[in-house]
Amino acid sequence: MEITNVSEYDIIAKQKLPKMVYDYYASGAEDQWTLKENMEAFSRILFRPRILIDVSRIDMTTTVLGFKISMPIMIAPTAMQKMAHPEGEYATARAASAAGTIMTLSSWATSSVEEVASTGPGVRFFQLYVYKDRNVVAQLVRRAERAGFKAIALTVDTPRLGRREADIKNRFTLPPFLTLKNFEGLDLGKMEKSDDSGLASYVAGQIDRSLSWKDVKWLQSITSLPILVKGVLTAEDASLAVQNGAAGIIVSNHGARQLDYVPATITALEEVVKAAQGRIPVFLDGGVRRGTDVFKALALGASGVFIGRPVVFSLAAEGEAGVRKVLQMLKDEFELTMALSGCTSLKEITRNHIITPSETKYSISARL
Repeated sequence: MEITNVSEYDIIAKQKLPKMVYDYYASGAEDQWTLKENMEAFSRILFRPRILIDVSRIDMTTTVLGFKISMPIMIAPTAMQKMAHPEGEYATARAASAAGTIMTLSSWATSSVEEVASTGPGVRFFQLYVYKDRNVVAQLVRRAERAGFKAIALTVDTPRLGRREADIKNRFTLPPFLTLKNFEGLDLGKMEKSDDSGLASYVAGQIDRSLSWKDVKWLQSITSLPILVKGVLTAEDASLAVQNGAAGIIVSNHGARQLDYVPATITALEEVVKAAQGRIPVFLDGGVRRGTDVFKALALGASGVFIGRPVVFSLAAEGEAGVRKVLQMLKDEFELTMALSGCTSLKEITRNHIITPSETKYSISARL
């Protein structure tokens, strides 16, 4: 079957992967309302394309924290990628580098920061969970720095793991031949079998529930790397992120895997963008499956988007080549959307190019 869009990789991954692994990647928390909503909310945003504009040349390049990338589409941190494919994070890193974009490596990767750095050049960010033992955190941050990672994406929405019922039913645990490579030497690399989800038990034992804004300050004191706060959904927290010196915000609901019935990230985005007031960049993570989704996020003020599940599903289906294809398909679709909307560069994408559900014909005409 010829694959013509990103979502088709989901179907192939479901056929290829063991049920426990596919369910771990695919599922959300509890009723999975937010999981569906993350994608469906995009479908309620419509375009207002402009015509008779010369679109013979289109520039999709942008700069993220000072690093020039080929397009505003980056790779989100997803855990344990060697469950999807033997090359795991190595393949993802090479695909991101080939596409000229940024990969974010998960704390819970099945390849270490050093191993991923060894795949060759590329701009990479490191996603961080804060463990109860701060020495573990400090050590990990130093290793990421030494391995040439350029920023820390601090996950702030996981003081406890969300209730993922598929993982409970499957008694999810990391397959015995794999480890959480970044923690291997610290006796924190293995996940015990449990009567629940093995990951939920691991998080309950290791991750610090007392994490607060003072820890963001502490993190700044131990590293010179810029810190992106990942997991912001409200204006209040966006303002606090700015006040506490964050270099950027990632609007994220953790792939709908934490608190169910939070809004889709595309729904929360504009509130966060307005609160940030242009002082720091705001990125969107969650639900992006089309180039049209990328355009909608940028029209609502995002500086770029991160993709998660499309990466692990394409990795499962076709390894590095699959991840490359996902990035290329999204890039091509985004370029086409720009052309058909009358935009030749990212700065030309404006709020006037879209209509959100809350807007009536009156409010559209009123703002023109």
